[in-house]
Amino acid sequence: MSERQRPLDGLLVLDFSQFLSGPSAALRLADLGARVIKIERPERGEDGRNLYLSDCVLEGESTLFHAINRDKESFCVDLKDPTQRDALNTLIKQADILIANFRPGVMQRLGLDYQSVKNLNPAIVYGEISGYGLVGPWAERPGQDLLLQALSGLTWLSGSRADGPVAMGVPVADIFTGAQLVQGILAAVFAREFSGEGSHVQISMLEAMLDFQFEPLTIALHDPEQSIERAAVNGAHALVAGAYGFYRTKDGYIALSMGRVEDLARLLDCPALLPFSNPALAFAERDAIKQILADHLPCQTTAHWLSLLEPADIWCAEVLDWEQLLAHEGFKTLDMLQSLPLPGGNALTTSRCPIRIDEQCLWGSQPAPQLGQHQATINREIESFHNALKGMSHE
Repeated sequence: MSERQRPLDGLLVLDFSQFLSGPSAALRLADLGARVIKIERPERGEDGRNLYLSDCVLEGESTLFHAINRDKESFCVDLKDPTQRDALNTLIKQADILIANFRPGVMQRLGLDYQSVKNLNPAIVYGEISGYGLVGPWAERPGQDLLLQALSGLTWLSGSRADGPVAMGVPVADIFTGAQLVQGILAAVFAREFSGEGSHVQISMLEAMLDFQFEPLTIALHDPEQSIERAAVNGAHALVAGAYGFYRTKDGYIALSMGRVEDLARLLDCPALLPFSNPALAFAERDAIKQILADHLPCQTTAHWLSLLEPADIWCAEVLDWEQLLAHEGFKTLDMLQSLPLPGGNALTTSRCPIRIDEQCLWGSQPAPQLGQHQATINREIESFHNALKGMSHE
């Protein structure tokens, strides 16, 4: 697929956001063809450039920053300096989308709240992420992923009953919120085609995390007697009965998904499961069922169990680590990795956009920008825009 064929080709996005949630939304818009200009502070840039989550640094900056800001441009503006606002206002007038994820009130103090931006560009789609909404007792708290996991109830759904709260090992609040913002932005862009008017698209990370849990939350709200409680043994899903979970085998782990206990008893040669064959017992006795399997499955290898279960259409899988996954033909077939050259001679190897359009992958083309890398080019475009306006005024 050529760059000209991408669905959002021709749209201009101003990315004021930082860290993960907002930049991940802007990244997806870039993957889909939009031109994304990252608005950064002079000298220091966005804080994410120095967000060292590990010891892995590429050419002096966070590997995470490289991954989440590829295919963007960098333009530096001191938002507190009135003399630099003319250039920024020119960009705003030309932009289709603006993304911000500061704490409530920050963009307003900078004169960049939705109403101020709308006065410059009534057609703009203004996407805004907050941690907990704009009002309320939590509004001023930092919208950080682990804190959102903690406050949203999410940590009581993973692991087993005695584990205490279990955090997910990826920034799920950040990434899911960014994905939700993209949905809202695209809906607003679509609506603008008919109305000609922009929109203010808002989402809080807390609301996104509540939506993420809509299934157990809905059950809890409608059935007060239904305890949303993790299994005591090999917990994997608080709402699913029977064997559902990960189990140690002789040489690794196996995942057991949906399957009748009666079938598992027969296929695994595990007569201890037979008293639980009645489907009505699958949830009430799930801890007993899981314990029997946990005791039984280590006697054979993962491959042995898969050879018995897969032909019988029992939903199961080997539990892979990244080294095993990357070496597997199932992963290689996806062609999921891309390598982007960095200015210093290194390369960033990262995942590509998972979306395919007309059977074509959406590959990245540029690494994350160096701070202010596109300053001169964008300044020339701003000057050209001003000259065009002067020409129109003289006609």
